[in-house]
Amino acid sequence: MAVGLSGFAFGVTSAGAGLGVWQTCALSLLVFTGASQFALVGALAAGGNPLTAAAGAFFLGVRNAFYGLRLSAVLGYRGAVRPLAAHWVIDETSAVALAQPDRHRARLGFTVTGLTLYVLWNLTTLGGALGAEALGDTAAWGLDAAGPAVFLALLAPMLRTAVERAAAGLAVLLVLGTLPVLPAGVPVLLSALAAPAVLAVQGRGGRAAPGGPDTAHHRTTGEDRA
Repeated sequence: MAVGLSGFAFGVTSAGAGLGVWQTCALSLLVFTGASQFALVGALAAGGNPLTAAAGAFFLGVRNAFYGLRLSAVLGYRGAVRPLAAHWVIDETSAVALAQPDRHRARLGFTVTGLTLYVLWNLTTLGGALGAEALGDTAAWGLDAAGPAVFLALLAPMLRTAVERAAAGLAVLLVLGTLPVLPAGVPVLLSALAAPAVLAVQGRGGRAAPGGPDTAHHRTTGEDRA
């Protein structure tokens, strides 16, 4: 139900951004990663450059490559099946597959989840694109907020450590600070700098910290010998 509502919202948002029905459906058929699709049409609707909008969507979709690295070992697909399975590597299929106790169930969960969501996402995208005209002013419905809301709902439980929360917080500040002055789509690209910035600060802090674990270990060992 959640994915169906998001697919419908994407169809409406894409049509409201000026894309035709076939263009909207092609995005869902060929891209099939909701956050990236919402980012693309959102940037286009705000008047952003198509290349900048596509770059922002690409960076959001990069996370699927990291899912793929993990799923490659879990699913063990080979040959022609592998690139086909890669098209279904999204948040939901990864979560279901990785939760299974063995390879057989992981493949079953991945396939069932991927097939049902792919069909449902594309059908509801088509419905949203066709129904956008009947809704009138699509901006008044606020459906463009559905994509970011779903993405935040998926992201929030994953922010378990202080480093992860700091990177997310800095990314938000970068977007909010640059949104009024930079072209649409560019603030999303800049927010990607939050992760290396936080990791760099963490690395300096770790090197500068006096009496690290190794020092403490050697000191304790020396005291024991004495």
